[in-house]
Amino acid sequence: MIKNNMQQNIAEENSFYKLRTIVLTAIISLTYLLLSSVLVGFKTDQLILLLIFNSLFYISSETRKFILGFSIFIVYWILFDYMKAFPNYLFNHVHLEDLYQLEKKLFGIHLNGLLLTPNEYWKLNTSHFLDVITGFFYLMWVPVPLAFATYLFFKNRTQFVYFSLTFVWVNLLGFVIYYAFPAAPPWYVQEHGFKFIPGTIGNTAGLSRFDHYFNIHLFQGIYTKGSNVFAAMPSLHSAYPIIVFYYGIKNKLGLVNLFFVVVMLGIWFAAVYNSHHYILDVLAGIMCSIVAIVTLNLFFGIKVFKFWFHRFLRSII
Repeated sequence: MIKNNMQQNIAEENSFYKLRTIVLTAIISLTYLLLSSVLVGFKTDQLILLLIFNSLFYISSETRKFILGFSIFIVYWILFDYMKAFPNYLFNHVHLEDLYQLEKKLFGIHLNGLLLTPNEYWKLNTSHFLDVITGFFYLMWVPVPLAFATYLFFKNRTQFVYFSLTFVWVNLLGFVIYYAFPAAPPWYVQEHGFKFIPGTIGNTAGLSRFDHYFNIHLFQGIYTKGSNVFAAMPSLHSAYPIIVFYYGIKNKLGLVNLFFVVVMLGIWFAAVYNSHHYILDVLAGIMCSIVAIVTLNLFFGIKVFKFWFHRFLRSII
């Protein structure tokens, strides 16, 4: 009996560290480094990503399932990073004044005889309270979806895959729109007017007030690494919380969904208050998330898609 158990353990260990698997992960890692160095230049972030992936892949069978599941998010991050190599303004006209004028026409606010966009209005009516609270809300667009995905991974892996695929799908839809309809954010018009300046570096805009309040450089560090300034429409920051809320309802999370609603509304307001997005961008992000949810639910009914879905699901169960 003991001998059989030992043989089984040895067989499982040999299967876990198969030579073909080791070679494949090594090739993928090296290819990623080489391609990244060519497209966006070498960065220490790339080594950290590979260290995390390979460590979790080989520590245990459970950590391997975890990192394979979250590889969906890794693919999204790599695609987002590679957008730097192909600026969308090289492919289509950048929308500056037309978007600004439409925003003013639809949502303009009268103040002292002037018609202002909501961004301009809030820039003139800031407060320390709103600076701080909107900064915290805007930070939640990453940790809340990832924390929710982690919860689903351990609670319900089928729902985890549904959520992860929807998250990536809304990003891919957003990326397509970025290239079809390059659009400048409100802060760009505030800083540069309607003159197009290619290669403009990302700007913290109103979020700089959060950094100044706490005497840190958090948002400055984030936005100097941005992939493309002219990718304001749709606001994917506004799309993510809808997907989280949708799957929160599907998984019957009760009062937690109230938290998701507060975060969702907070991110929407923060985007406008800090001049990172027009209301039009936010509405486009909301529509993008709805389209992503509806179309992906339709995809789940297609036989081929369903086959690959279950194949991926089996690899992480």
